[in-house]
Amino acid sequence: MYEDFERCVRAVQSKDSRFDGWFFTAVLTTRIYCRPGCPAIPPKPENMSFYPSAAAAQTAGFRACKRCRPDASPGSPQWNERADLVARAMRLIADGVVDRDGVPGLAARLGYSTRQVERQLLAELGAGPLALARAQRAQTARLLIETSALSMAEVAFAAGFSSIRTFNDTVQEVFALTPSDLRARTGGAPLAAVPGVLPLRLAYRAPLCPDNLFGHLVATAVPGVEEWRDGAYRRTLRLAHGQGVVSLRPEAGHIACLLSLTDWRDLSNAISRCRWLLDLDADPVAVDELLGADPVLGPYVAKTPGRRVPRTVDGAEFAVRAVLGQQVSTASARTLAGRLVSAHGEPVTDPGPSGGLTRLFPSAAALAELDPAALAMPKTRRATLMAVVAALAAGDVDLDVGSDWQLARARLGALPGVGSWTVETVAMRALGDPDAFAPTDLGVRLAAGRLGLPTTPAALTSHAAAWRPWRAYAVQHIWATGDHPINFMPGA
Repeated sequence: MYEDFERCVRAVQSKDSRFDGWFFTAVLTTRIYCRPGCPAIPPKPENMSFYPSAAAAQTAGFRACKRCRPDASPGSPQWNERADLVARAMRLIADGVVDRDGVPGLAARLGYSTRQVERQLLAELGAGPLALARAQRAQTARLLIETSALSMAEVAFAAGFSSIRTFNDTVQEVFALTPSDLRARTGGAPLAAVPGVLPLRLAYRAPLCPDNLFGHLVATAVPGVEEWRDGAYRRTLRLAHGQGVVSLRPEAGHIACLLSLTDWRDLSNAISRCRWLLDLDADPVAVDELLGADPVLGPYVAKTPGRRVPRTVDGAEFAVRAVLGQQVSTASARTLAGRLVSAHGEPVTDPGPSGGLTRLFPSAAALAELDPAALAMPKTRRATLMAVVAALAAGDVDLDVGSDWQLARARLGALPGVGSWTVETVAMRALGDPDAFAPTDLGVRLAAGRLGLPTTPAALTSHAAAWRPWRAYAVQHIWATGDHPINFMPGA
């Protein structure tokens, strides 16, 4: 979009926050870059220049606006909507791959050469992987400086910087303020309510309907790993350098996030996974505009705009849970998963005053080493589960945020006992494909019948062609016509 000058100018002049994250406005006279929805008086069009990423604007020598904080805007929806190389790279960079494994590690995960990845990112985003990762580190640093009581040294390493000097230089260059000055502007750093717990605010594009988003997560919560407590969804996290516990509560204009980590180097990764879990970087306006035009779905979209697709913080975990949920009720699937966690999950210390989180969900590698006879489930599903965890542990099936959606579908579907329902459910919730569609899902078929839609998988798939590329969101609206607990946030 940033190449459409007139459209960008109109968005800036109308201060249209719907385009925050889609592009960035650089002001040639002040050398500052802003988000489209910046509340300041818009510059003259001849003084505007547009960039596809904050990193590109920073690379061109522009500093972040102190008023609209463009570095803190929601991420561009296109990285969630697209499945090409650049989108996959951006999802992996947001997940911290460059900070952990460098650009060669990013290229290896993508299956391309380092040169190919750099060339593609430069061509589309105006910045290479190092600059994009640096912009993300700067954003995380600002968040910590302004909202946490961490020392500057702790902020530097939690944000992914290799040295205090690099941290100081980057903050000064990007924000035109020293780290201390940036903190002083907030009137001092607030202390966390609980020692060792970091409070954050996760931005999102409005509107947002929290009912199905949190309702689904709570209704399917695995005991010991997830819970709903005091109006917040809480769960344990398996991260690159250690463990974590997160609490997520919907509030007006943002998601209140409380994070506890055993290693603060995992902070950026944890934030990225929480955003992914709640689908916070979606473009609800585009989704609702298309689905709202459907004569059947339209009234439901108008009633509850901004429905999101509840996802997962760990693709491998969700694949295991999807297999456990084959042809059984939600309650039965929770029971099976809870037994697996109780017997094989790693212990976790819950920092909450009365929390009930006790374990991490077992890794695929740990499950692959189990004796199948020890699993209390039907023989056929036991064989399917062992085939899935073996493929995940060996890397034959890749379900992380930067995976190739179609390749993952093909490899997962080739495993014994894995049918289209499992594949599309994993594509929707783990891979984040916005067009994933499960016409064989019993809940979808029953709801389709109530709505007067076709109920056979082939006919429903044909009808749903008009909902593309947002069929995963259409499923949320279809499910919401029933009275299943997944549709209602507790206490709402």
